[in-house]
Amino acid sequence: MVIISLMNRIKNLNKGVQYMLIASFTFAIMGAFAKLASQNMSSLEVVFFRNIAGVIIVGLAVLKKPMQHPGGKPFLLFFRGFIGFVALLAFFYNIAHIPLGDAMTYSKTSPIFTAVFAWLFLHEKLSLKGWLAVFVGFIGILFITQPSGVGFSKYDLLGIFSGVGAALAYTSVRELKAYYDTRAIVLSFMITGTLGPIFLFLISPYINFPELDFMLGKFIMPHGIVWFYLLAMGLFATFSQILMTKAYGETKAGIVGAVSYTNILFSIIVGLFLGDAFPSLVTSFGIVLIVAAGIMVARDK
Repeated sequence: MVIISLMNRIKNLNKGVQYMLIASFTFAIMGAFAKLASQNMSSLEVVFFRNIAGVIIVGLAVLKKPMQHPGGKPFLLFFRGFIGFVALLAFFYNIAHIPLGDAMTYSKTSPIFTAVFAWLFLHEKLSLKGWLAVFVGFIGILFITQPSGVGFSKYDLLGIFSGVGAALAYTSVRELKAYYDTRAIVLSFMITGTLGPIFLFLISPYINFPELDFMLGKFIMPHGIVWFYLLAMGLFATFSQILMTKAYGETKAGIVGAVSYTNILFSIIVGLFLGDAFPSLVTSFGIVLIVAAGIMVARDK
């Protein structure tokens, strides 16, 4: 009865909100399969398979309908691909090593950093409410990381970078959209995310630097159930992206952006089924602050 009642309530919601709720859930499932795959291979290899599937899909779309754009920003296009790739390495490394909900929370700090970078580099206005959201978000990060006397842990730094890197990538996209086909921008990220791991696979045996293990690894041919994990990861990531696009096409960005933070709740629940510990009271408070900050930024648009 509870499930039926919940389904009826979801049906009565705005279409865009429905799409984003489902997208947030499917993205959490994607993270779960990435975590399972990471038990059998490096996070570098997970990123490789995550991107090579995207290159094939977008590449086929380009062959069907060639791109037409003026271009003119090759270095910014490369930067978008590179910084997005490194941020993805940090994100998937954390998925493999810390609770899924924590990894997702760090990644959801990107809208907060994007607001700052858009103000700094694109000269977009940031209201008093926006600055308050940034401050609340930073306080939330401190509650989650709980830095000790020696500073932040490796996972904290990578988590923060996954948000900062994604924010830099999103900010560059705003500038690139005036010069390139959207597919070219996506391909710059996915091609870098495919060729980058190949290069890193080749040099990994010659590098002994534990602090950089998030971007190093040995290629191990997947087998058995691992192929299923990778396929499921790719499918759920694709479904999530399609649903997110539909959501933003149906409803105001501020509302949809706020609903997207349900991904953190879904990720915590899914993580519990994978054996993750429930977030501590302090961490939970930090998550609440980051969610509040993200919603404030989204509604300020």
